Amino acid sequence: MNFQNRIIPLIISVLCMCNLQVTAQTNVVKVSAIKSNNYGIQYFLPKTILEIEVEYHKTERKAGVYAKYASKYLGLNEQSVISEDLTDYALDKIYVKDLSAPNKNESYLVEFKVKTTAPFVYLTENGLICTINADYPQPVINENKTETKNATSSVSTINPQSVYTKEYMQAGSVSKMAEIAAQQIYKIRESRSDILTGEAENAPKDGEALKIVLANLEAQEKVWTELFTGTSMTEKKTDKFQLEPISDLSKEILFRFSKHTGIVAADDLSGEPVYINISDLKTVDTEEIEPKRKGKESQGIVYNVPGTASVEVFYSSNRMYKGEHLITQFGITRILANSLFEDKKLPVQIIFYPNTGAIKQIIQ
Repeated sequence: MNFQNRIIPLIISVLCMCNLQVTAQTNVVKVSAIKSNNYGIQYFLPKTILEIEVEYHKTERKAGVYAKYASKYLGLNEQSVISEDLTDYALDKIYVKDLSAPNKNESYLVEFKVKTTAPFVYLTENGLICTINADYPQPVINENKTETKNATSSVSTINPQSVYTKEYMQAGSVSKMAEIAAQQIYKIRESRSDILTGEAENAPKDGEALKIVLANLEAQEKVWTELFTGTSMTEKKTDKFQLEPISDLSKEILFRFSKHTGIVAADDLSGEPVYINISDLKTVDTEEIEPKRKGKESQGIVYNVPGTASVEVFYSSNRMYKGEHLITQFGITRILANSLFEDKKLPVQIIFYPNTGAIKQIIQ
């Protein structure tokens, strides 16, 4: 299979039990073995999907309209002034986590004998096995929704037009407008200094009122100053990719990252490649003989023994991520004999890890 075809966009939706769905945490459904289903319950074993989450940010810089006058009127050096419009991107962090999806090629039946004591199975909504004859806790849903309010400043955002003076608006040249803008900055600074030193007349005595006045002066100064220094705005972004590992990978390109446009396609040479390495750590002997199968039936309860893989992600020679992950595709399947369920009075309870299909606990 071509590598690029194994990277799929993140789409998580609730599908019917027989459809493919990547599962993180989902509701589970209790299914009883009864006469109508011939005392057999179908389930799927999962395959592992790696989700790569990419955190990066976009910075937009806008030049000040009076940037070339910043040194003359405000004494600012070139490093303090944005002289041209510029947009750039930077890669921050990369995370990798395990998800799972039903493996359509690994479909089996849990078969119970007639008159076995109340046999049942818990399945996820898309058919992954959770327990046999054992209760499975439903995910806790917090219904007490707390509304988070954004912190608000005592001074609302100032509209620049409300700050500009009549003299400034009627200035006959760009140079004159820059000069008046600089004068306004110095006036604001002088007013703030007078308030702080107690020399200002009619200065507010109340502490909260004083904070509001100072914050308003600061906002006004910011408006005028940005006419010289320019503005910079940073926006955080997140993208996700999914990869189904089926074998070792070495320096495979997940995507490319451009400092000018952000994440781009793997074949877009405008960006630098982001590589992934996946190495099977050979924690499971995959040469072991797998159970015999007959259609959707087997000789017992089939479960996964997942393997372990080392996963690394690199960008521009920097290692952005390193971790070990359980990968069912790097493991094997094994069988629990049906004879475990023949005791009609004390049925065996089995608890699985739904995301890997491995056995967590057997209670006899």
